[in-house]
Amino acid sequence: MFEEKFFVRRKPNVSRLLSYGFTKSAEKYEYATSVLEDKFILQVFVFENGGVSTKMIDRSTDEEYSLYKVASSVGSFVGKARAECEEVLTDISQNCFDPDVFKSAQTLELIAYVRKKYGDEPEYLWDKFPDNAVWRRKDTKKWYGAVLTVAKSKLGLKSDDPAEVLDLRLKPELMESTVDFKNYFPGWHMNKKSWYTVILDNSLPTDEICRRIDESFRLAVK
Repeated sequence: MFEEKFFVRRKPNVSRLLSYGFTKSAEKYEYATSVLEDKFILQVFVFENGGVSTKMIDRSTDEEYSLYKVASSVGSFVGKARAECEEVLTDISQNCFDPDVFKSAQTLELIAYVRKKYGDEPEYLWDKFPDNAVWRRKDTKKWYGAVLTVAKSKLGLKSDDPAEVLDLRLKPELMESTVDFKNYFPGWHMNKKSWYTVILDNSLPTDEICRRIDESFRLAVK
């Protein structure tokens, strides 16, 4: 569908939809705005399962115009219609949808912990790596955690299965006694003198990882 590309790895946030101007109707949320010099109405529908669809209605005829959804359609008018629709969908995606990247139950627990304790949300900084995010302190802007999706083999394990992992800071003098290549690994894509990695698959208790997040937070001051 034309609309899908704007909402990959994202899920609707109902309160933000309603604040934006959507109204609830049956099993979907509806929003309408004027486009193409107020000659058309663009309707946006967000369904409870996260799906999104649009309709563009000609004000003068009350008929639907749909060529903007057809990739092979070209011309100045259809190009303008498509561009204005894309602008609206991009804004809705950014303002009414939350990232929906990580699936591990332990990852989600840790995201909730950091949200509650520090008020921080994962920041998705890289378009080329949408499965990676960081936490950083508000005062120093230093990272204190990076949640990544990597193949287990990248950590030296005998599996190419993807895993959600967490990079954390540690005092360099504690690194050798901590990294055991079983529960604690050298920092993936980080300076291995001061970062290490854990796999978020409940191999380690969540309380233990929370304690280590707190320590990493304290170290992110310089």
